[in-house]
Amino acid sequence: MIVDGRNIQFSYSFNAHCFALHDVDISINKGEFAVILGCNGSGKSTLLKHLNALLQLQHGQLTVAQIDVSNQKEIWLLRRICGMVFQNPDNQFVSSSVDEDIAFGLENYEVPRDDIPKKVNSALELVDMTGYEKRTPNTLSGGQKQRVALAGVLALEPDIIIFDEATAMLDPDGRQEVLNIMHKLHTAGKTVIAITHYVEEAVSADKIILMHQGRVLSCGSPEEILTNPELMHEAGLMVPMPVRLYYDLMQAGIRLGRCPLTSEELAEEICQLR
Repeated sequence: MIVDGRNIQFSYSFNAHCFALHDVDISINKGEFAVILGCNGSGKSTLLKHLNALLQLQHGQLTVAQIDVSNQKEIWLLRRICGMVFQNPDNQFVSSSVDEDIAFGLENYEVPRDDIPKKVNSALELVDMTGYEKRTPNTLSGGQKQRVALAGVLALEPDIIIFDEATAMLDPDGRQEVLNIMHKLHTAGKTVIAITHYVEEAVSADKIILMHQGRVLSCGSPEEILTNPELMHEAGLMVPMPVRLYYDLMQAGIRLGRCPLTSEELAEEICQLR
């Protein structure tokens, strides 16, 4: 288990009864694609920022890659193992060109200077941004900026990659670009953790952690979580469109063989009707 948390509580307030997180348990296996799903204010960003100690653990236990996040001596190592891509990529840029920006993080971690160009090129190749080395970040599209920000994280070769609402500010094409990279990294064996309020982005996850009002409502596969209208309603979310159509058809007396999660699965089931 690469992430293991028990009884996590956190408050931004001095009010002991006002919790952003309340008795949260979380477990993620190495190599999983896990999505923390919830509406705004559900506590998902607060939970995520505990994983690389951006927020200090107040109560409970949490280990990430066998590192106790409360151990101040291990934070430098923890943040290299656990890379984070934020919602607004502009907040991550510190240099005037793409290659210099990626190199900045490597220099901070004292990577030998002779090794830096190769690592920069490899990271850009992973996110399909080869040829953009000398571009200034402000000339890139939203999706391209997010991919460059991700390249800066990948250059450090983290075991875990966290996406904190990384598609929230992107148009549909940009969102798809970033989602494709997430799945590419997952296929390559990385542990990918993404938080989102877009239900469709959770469909292809290995595990969904569903949050509401600072608590974990449920944890399970997309089939277990996203096909449960009552559970999703309790979380303040709607089930995916194919699931809504499945239940609409059922009310009309038309039964499909299974509850589809994607448009492709819905089309397949409809084609099976006689």
